[in-house]
Amino acid sequence: MNRLGLEKSPYLLQHAGNPVDWYPWGPEAFLKAEQEARPVFVSIGYSTCHWCHVMEEESFENPEVAAALNRDFISIKVDREERPDIDSAYMNAVHAMGGAGGWPLNVFLAPDKRPFYGGTYFTPGQLKELLPAISDAWKNKRGELAGFSARLLEALSGPPAPEKGAIAGEAAGGAFGGLLSMYDPAFGGFGAARKFPSAHTLSFMLLHYYRTGSKEALEMAENTLGHISGGGITDHLGGGIHRYSTDRAWFLPHFEKMLYDQALIAGVYLEAYQLTRKRGYADAARKVLDYALRGLGRPGGGFASAEDADSAPDPARPGEKREGAYYVWTRAGILDVLGAGPGEMFCWRYGVKAEGNVSADPRGEFPGKNVLSVVKTVKETAARFRKSEKETEKALRDSAEKLFRARSLRPGPYLDDKVLTDWNGLMISSLAKAGGILGEPKYLAAAGKAAAFILEELRAGDGTLLHRYRDGSAGIPGFLDDYAFFINGLLDLYEASFSVPYLERAVELGGKLLELFEDKAGGGFFMTAAGAETLPGGRAREYLDGALPSGNSMAALCLARLANITRRKDLGAACAASLARIPGLAARAPASFPQLLIAADAAGGRAIQAAIVSGTGEDRFAAESAAFLRGRFLPGRTLLLRRTGKKADGVLDAAPWLGGLETLPGGRTAVYVCVDRVCLPPAADLAGLEKYCANG
Repeated sequence: MNRLGLEKSPYLLQHAGNPVDWYPWGPEAFLKAEQEARPVFVSIGYSTCHWCHVMEEESFENPEVAAALNRDFISIKVDREERPDIDSAYMNAVHAMGGAGGWPLNVFLAPDKRPFYGGTYFTPGQLKELLPAISDAWKNKRGELAGFSARLLEALSGPPAPEKGAIAGEAAGGAFGGLLSMYDPAFGGFGAARKFPSAHTLSFMLLHYYRTGSKEALEMAENTLGHISGGGITDHLGGGIHRYSTDRAWFLPHFEKMLYDQALIAGVYLEAYQLTRKRGYADAARKVLDYALRGLGRPGGGFASAEDADSAPDPARPGEKREGAYYVWTRAGILDVLGAGPGEMFCWRYGVKAEGNVSADPRGEFPGKNVLSVVKTVKETAARFRKSEKETEKALRDSAEKLFRARSLRPGPYLDDKVLTDWNGLMISSLAKAGGILGEPKYLAAAGKAAAFILEELRAGDGTLLHRYRDGSAGIPGFLDDYAFFINGLLDLYEASFSVPYLERAVELGGKLLELFEDKAGGGFFMTAAGAETLPGGRAREYLDGALPSGNSMAALCLARLANITRRKDLGAACAASLARIPGLAARAPASFPQLLIAADAAGGRAIQAAIVSGTGEDRFAAESAAFLRGRFLPGRTLLLRRTGKKADGVLDAAPWLGGLETLPGGRTAVYVCVDRVCLPPAADLAGLEKYCANG
């Protein structure tokens, strides 16, 4: 065991038995490098990363590579999911060097943490040549390396200057145009392979349709969602979605399952259901969330981070793992489980072939294997096997359940069981929305249990959030994403349950977000809290929405929502200052900020604030109006309940303006719909409420 054996990170623990003399990131490693005048080798990855596994097995278990690292370098391992700030700093540096992004990320530093060379995956042969060359340059050309590093850091020194102006209208049109130019009409999605689900981009498309009536935007979103839900990127037996598709058609995935992907895709399925009322979207959301509850839920209430892409094809050889082994099938294997008749029907529906259906397999990982992907409709399958559609649906469902049970006997993928506050915030949001939209209490209960876990286990004594919990221990000061994602989750929980403590905690954490992360001079938010460790390039700001929406996008959204709820000027001003930084960036990369544009819409005065004012909150109209408002697609909508029959309704502490709204004569429930903070006359029934909401 090297020093990593004492860490909590599953990724670091995976490297604890390497012959490399690894250090965790910290003062000890850099002091050693300074004292011995050695360069630092930093390798960054995460526990479910396929190529991180490959590099560990091929390179970091290689005696020659380990000997070179131990002789000439101080070697540090970093879990990017624990330390996104370190990952961001050095990923930006590698990009500035002209390299491609990705993981594992490997960077060479001076003892003062300044980078001078880096890349991603290196083979053992490449490292055997590279390490002596880097060591020689460090000994004999250190001045040149220092000069290059200085120029590199100058190029990374901070974001563009603030640019003032509103972004909601013109930038939204530009973003739609940019996405339209990238759109793949044949298979949905944007660009060619690799394709990521990018659920927040699809949410923007639904918003754009709602605001402009663009049928093209709706078609783009629905076509993409249809191909995702039918493609191999979806787990058709166990539910959930894999990380990305390696091909254009969403067929062959990279098989790891990330918590954030489950949360985000479930959220956009729910929005599509709200907007179209198509049952298939609700069913798709349920399958994703049910997988998350079963596969990622932890006993204490939080959610694990991810399941690995790799697993053992043969239980007798658990150490020999292959990508996707848990998920792929041979045709003979399916027929063996199901029998000839049901098996033939299932194989027809899902494109299963005797020779395997993975035609593009450059690394030879799937010979004779099949990835399940919907290639025939239920109607086509029913016609082929001369059964009714109802009989066919039942037969396919029964077959999927049998195959799922058979698959569960295989060696399963590794579970990264650390609980991250930010990713859990995303899942809390989607579960809370599902509870309200679908009327299913189990999702709301799971959201509440996860929120309680975060508040109990990942909140420090001073009220600040921590980032990571694992094995009974919480640690790492929270990042912007932790606050922004979790606040949005708490607000969704309040709106789904009307439990005032969720709203109170959201308001408290909103204040902490401003205190710790706001750029008071230029607007927007830093990734790290004030007083956090200084890294090369200074305090980073992340604006681009990638696989995850950026912290700045989600911070702007939660502040817009909090400002609409509380009417507090400081929250609204911070949100406006954040949005005002973006026009120049959006002009240069209009399709890269979909979540920020969603936030701008919520802040722009068009979003509805709905307030139910009732004596008890438990009468029929109060319940009907709450269900109506939760179930309707109303972008940026906030929903509040004031119970006038109670002497001290805590909601007034957060939203004192509700005190000016009264019930109808006789104490009957009134529902107020407010737009741009101007409230319309109260609705007394669902017909009146629907009329107010008909046009947003």
